[in-house]
Amino acid sequence: MCRNRVPQFCPYGWEMTMQRPSAINESPLSVEEREKLEAQYSEIATLAGGLAHEIKNPLSTMSMNLELLTEDLETLDVPARHRMLKKVESVQRECKHLQDILDAFLQFARVGKLALTTVNLNELVSDFIDFFRPQANEAGIEISPHFDADLPAVQVDPALFRQVLMNLALNVVQAMPDGGLIELQTSHRDGTVYLDIIDNGKGIDEKVKSRMFDAFFSTKSGGSGLGLPTVKKIVDAHHGTIECESELGRGTRFTISFPVC
Repeated sequence: MCRNRVPQFCPYGWEMTMQRPSAINESPLSVEEREKLEAQYSEIATLAGGLAHEIKNPLSTMSMNLELLTEDLETLDVPARHRMLKKVESVQRECKHLQDILDAFLQFARVGKLALTTVNLNELVSDFIDFFRPQANEAGIEISPHFDADLPAVQVDPALFRQVLMNLALNVVQAMPDGGLIELQTSHRDGTVYLDIIDNGKGIDEKVKSRMFDAFFSTKSGGSGLGLPTVKKIVDAHHGTIECESELGRGTRFTISFPVC
């Protein structure tokens, strides 16, 4: 039987209730002081999420009104119409960018329990491949799965694990603008299940790799910098690990591990 684990959120990442954040564990604080700090961290995370929601609401109203303004401008027959439409479109793009950042932040700082289910990782990965293959084909990318037929069961939240796969797959697509190959391999050893996601894209340099899981760090124009940090938080929440190996010009390997039930 898998042991149920209930996660809670703190600014250091998704943590299980049976664990305290490592920075707090290593400090010489008393139990009462540590509990007080954890409560404060949880409150800050909740406030940050609430603030993001408060920003999203008027931003949605602004976007809707910009659409209405665009429709009104298109009916005008004045020399400045084209210039005015360009300016409105520019503001719409910025609103969309802000909306995307807020959505990514809320996803990153989500507070809640994992809906853990005992599953065979092969099945979840296979289902995702079926879903993602059309997008990969459009990008000229071949997907090659290699599944361990004797893979033991693990306990994961299927929806969040799918989010992990999606974020990593989108990173792979961006790393291979001219197409290429993605390999997804499962294996197990010593009470741990592994998933390797390998591409033959352009690779990642050491400077970027050292910061790739830092919140808001991005090398992409307009990127939120929360995709890979969100992946790491989800994996950490499952008591798993994620590692990256990469070589410029040859490709990248992400290795995710989860404990066996």
